[in-house]
Amino acid sequence: MAERRVVRVAGGSGFWGDDLDAPVRLVEGGPVDYLVMDYLAEVTMSIMRKLRDRDPRGGYARDFVDLMRRIYPVCEERGIRVIANAGGLNPTACAEAVAQAGRDAGVTGSATLGRVGIVSGDDLMDRLDDLLAAGHELANLETGEPLSTIRDRVRSANAYVGAAPIVRALELGAGVVVTGRCADPALTAAPLVHEFGWDPSDYDLMAAAALAGHVNECGAQATGGNCMAEWWTTPDYDTMGFPVLEVEESGAFTVTKHPGTGGRVDRASVTEQIVYEIGDPRAVLTPDVAADFTSIHLSDEGNDRVRVEGVTGRPPTEFLKVSIAYTAGWRSEGTLLYTWPDALAKARAAEHMLRKRFSRLGLRFDDVHTEFVGWNAAHGPVAGSPPEDLPEVQLRMAVRSRDRDAVERFTREMAPLVLTGPPSVTGYAGGRGRVQEMVAYWPALIRRDAVEPFLTVEVVDV
Repeated sequence: MAERRVVRVAGGSGFWGDDLDAPVRLVEGGPVDYLVMDYLAEVTMSIMRKLRDRDPRGGYARDFVDLMRRIYPVCEERGIRVIANAGGLNPTACAEAVAQAGRDAGVTGSATLGRVGIVSGDDLMDRLDDLLAAGHELANLETGEPLSTIRDRVRSANAYVGAAPIVRALELGAGVVVTGRCADPALTAAPLVHEFGWDPSDYDLMAAAALAGHVNECGAQATGGNCMAEWWTTPDYDTMGFPVLEVEESGAFTVTKHPGTGGRVDRASVTEQIVYEIGDPRAVLTPDVAADFTSIHLSDEGNDRVRVEGVTGRPPTEFLKVSIAYTAGWRSEGTLLYTWPDALAKARAAEHMLRKRFSRLGLRFDDVHTEFVGWNAAHGPVAGSPPEDLPEVQLRMAVRSRDRDAVERFTREMAPLVLTGPPSVTGYAGGRGRVQEMVAYWPALIRRDAVEPFLTVEVVDV
């Protein structure tokens, strides 16, 4: 019997700032055909907008360029292709920097890595007014409010695009593909569609591709990182392994990790990632397919191997999600640490004192948020009554306002409590809090026919 063909896709990053050495361990530690890197969360795009505002050549994850400089030689030796959404708001500049890193690494003319693909067109900022004028309201999915009410404060607007343009870049011979805001699962789905020649209208196969991408997209969350199930049994967090998916042409795949790495792969770790951030499990929506995660079958094969199969899919909707960031005033925060005895009572008294002072000074904030770290910071009102006598409690207060001066004055109000407030206080070594511009998130939908014809795929030679 002929051996089943397997394409190995490794997930090397769950967010911008993830383990810098994990991708190196993946390409050096065992067989891999594709390394995919997810850098973008919703807040990341607004950070990248600030970077591009400062430097027109910025707006992307420079860490990715440094990584490629490290791994180009081994990827060339082993024929590993790389796909990343590190392009953020400037995929062209990112790709050009990656190409230069390839030249520095000596892969010019390589049949595998000699071309860098660029997927762009997800950035809607330059088209935003035309889209609104054409009747695309881009209404907030949570409130129904039309985008026109905050248009003058919009900083970034990016559509989540699917696998098709990445597939095209691979068809054009790209060994490295740099994208902007594609949907996270598309990074893994694209090489599977390319390698197996899957028909994008075969929605069961596309659901398998999306599921594989969903398992990969958060890096080590599928291999024991951030896993609640018997977390104390997870070995060697310090050398955490990242996922390698062994995908078959049928769409079934096995989740594993390289031998000798930390973490674990079992039904619990894979299941926790599968149910992460999915909404309705019967219709997990991506630009490529609506996948039914209730149809999934998992088999724990032992030795850090879990087989995943059986997922079914339906056609995607006619809409794409749009991630919009807009300025929403100013914010700052400050902390004070109170110690035993009566730590919580002291922290509460300090909060009460500050709120009375805000009133006397005429400071008006859109929101004042208080947490008592050590009691209710993570769980809020469901934390219940505090223990009898906590050994220490940190008072954390945060404010936001459209009035920058009010927020600036807030930063001057916590330090005096060291001598004028309740006793046994410490933890103010960080000094006054910084006043920061606050960027808020605006989720919206747009018809895909307003985006997909504008997507572009280019390649540059290394």
